[in-house]
Amino acid sequence: MDVFEAIESRKSIRAFTDQPVEKEAIQKLLDISQRAPSGTNTQPWNVYVCTGSVRQAITDDVLALAMAGKAHKYEDYNYYPPVWKDVHRDRRRAVGWGLYGLLGIEKGDREGSARQGARNFKFFDAPVGLFITVDSYLTNGSWADAGMYAQTLMLAARGLGLHTCPQAAWIQFQEPVFRHLGIPDDQSLVTGMCLGYADEAAIENTLVSEREDVANVTHFCGFD
Repeated sequence: MDVFEAIESRKSIRAFTDQPVEKEAIQKLLDISQRAPSGTNTQPWNVYVCTGSVRQAITDDVLALAMAGKAHKYEDYNYYPPVWKDVHRDRRRAVGWGLYGLLGIEKGDREGSARQGARNFKFFDAPVGLFITVDSYLTNGSWADAGMYAQTLMLAARGLGLHTCPQAAWIQFQEPVFRHLGIPDDQSLVTGMCLGYADEAAIENTLVSEREDVANVTHFCGFD
């Protein structure tokens, strides 16, 4: 698979099979992803990989917190803004309702929305979960580096026939993640991620989110 095919075939998978991912494949994935770029080669990322009983313990504890209504807010971590500009809000809504439409979840169906939201914390049934962190003293540049690492990892996964789903949802429930994975308190969670083999029969995996026209986001300067 060439790089263009990897980019075009990568999408957020929200239903995985129970086919295990061998540790050797994960190690190969991490080895190649370590080539991700970073400012002045700081390589600020850490990655925590879980499966089996540890993965399940995180799921159980986070679901319990979610059911008890103990979610933190994204803005508590300066992760997402409390209010979005219209253009970004509309894109978020479009992909959300696109997914819910496929799943038959209608507007106002709080139970259906909560049920689908909880799927995040089951890793969408993927056998492997990953969590990417940076040291908390680091700032915007290092977070950008961690984003490039995450993207490199997701594209490398396609080269191995694997799929992923980056998940901001874990930001709201960090304590069990840190506790079960032994993440030090001086680190900040950048994203969670599912890793596994896509369930090709699942209707939610037919979702392909729309992209803005290149002309609307590109600014050419100095070209004749």
